Amino acid sequence: MPAELLIAGGHVLDPREEIDEPCDILIREGHIAELGPPGSLPDRPDGGERLDATGKHVFPGFVDPHVHLRTPGQEYKEDIESGTAAAAAGGFCAVVAMPNTVPAVDDAAVLRSLTDTARSAARVPVGFLASITRRLEGAELTEMAELRDAGALGFTDDGKPVVSAGMLRKALQYQRLAGGVVALHEEDPALSGEGVMHEGAVSARLGLAGIPSVSESTMVARDGALAVYEDGRVHLQHVSCMESLTAIERLKAAGASVSAEVCPHHLTLTDDIVRTLDSRFKMNPPLRSERDRSALVDGLRRGLVDCVATDHAPHARHEKEVPFEQAPMGTTGLETAFAALFTELVMPGEIELATVVERMSAGAALFDLPTPRIARGEPANICLVDLSAKWEVGARGYASRSDNCCFHGRTLHGRVVLTLAGGATAFRAPLLAEVGALAR
Repeated sequence: MPAELLIAGGHVLDPREEIDEPCDILIREGHIAELGPPGSLPDRPDGGERLDATGKHVFPGFVDPHVHLRTPGQEYKEDIESGTAAAAAGGFCAVVAMPNTVPAVDDAAVLRSLTDTARSAARVPVGFLASITRRLEGAELTEMAELRDAGALGFTDDGKPVVSAGMLRKALQYQRLAGGVVALHEEDPALSGEGVMHEGAVSARLGLAGIPSVSESTMVARDGALAVYEDGRVHLQHVSCMESLTAIERLKAAGASVSAEVCPHHLTLTDDIVRTLDSRFKMNPPLRSERDRSALVDGLRRGLVDCVATDHAPHARHEKEVPFEQAPMGTTGLETAFAALFTELVMPGEIELATVVERMSAGAALFDLPTPRIARGEPANICLVDLSAKWEVGARGYASRSDNCCFHGRTLHGRVVLTLAGGATAFRAPLLAEVGALAR
């Protein structure tokens, strides 16, 4: 149901609207009707609620351009309902789902079925990418125009790179006609080999096969060059190393239509933590060195990296509770993304809160989705966050069906207590009344 709500006295931070002060926000029929100084608006909308947000922060809802919802075919890990519940609990008002499912989203009928399911089951709006190649095998292009007509926001073989330069060139040529974005998992399998973590001193000490950073950066340079040559529109997924940033900077300086995302785990953790051999820290691309982590934070700060994405990748417990080398790649992240960045980067002073807030919704525009704004007339896409709240990740379980979160057991600061998505309440903390936020 469309929200009828007065959010009273919260500190509103919306860098795009240049708001950074306490405000009242009146929401009628799911849209922002009025903004004003605290106490200046009606006590509550007719038939609605008044929510006392004093001491809390109000942000535009976050948008995640890279999640895995595992539907169809692997619903034992996640499905659209549980995945979007996790998104809402993390303050996300929209997500973009990847096509590496079983079967892959390489056919318009599969895409239409997913869209129908999302309409009835999703807690927040879901956009879908279709695959670049059939069955993600890299040998034959999908019917890109038909998939776009069926609603695909773009195309990716995420989970696998497009190894053939000729195949990617052809995809970029078709993309110019069909529209949408080509999103790329950048990895050279010949260089990654059987690697299970970052290639460096830690992998050598542990005796584990490593994935060198050049496996990613050489593909970034190659694919960026193809995008320039074909005048294509390319989005680089889960960038993880300094060398990739150097290539991206050159491409953007050359006028390439290239954007990039970075994940909270690559911004806050390094390969040193893999010494624990906890498979929650096994992901692709892998956690890299402190030099890489610091470079990624700098790239995000100055806008070289355009947005934050979680690469939320759920796996069942029995799949992860095996020796490190045998475990599948991937970590969940929707429920912890903001809190991890706030705790590990904002609180120590590595990056400004406003930058994190802006980058956590910047992925919307890259996929031609509406960018959340706190402005009169806009749909209510809002998250309310208690920055003073401390919580242990996983202590009360997860909204996600899987618990393979790389921040599991950590104490983080900043808890989402309310998420409005598309003008409706998508998440409300179970103990919202206990923390004194709700007054009827």
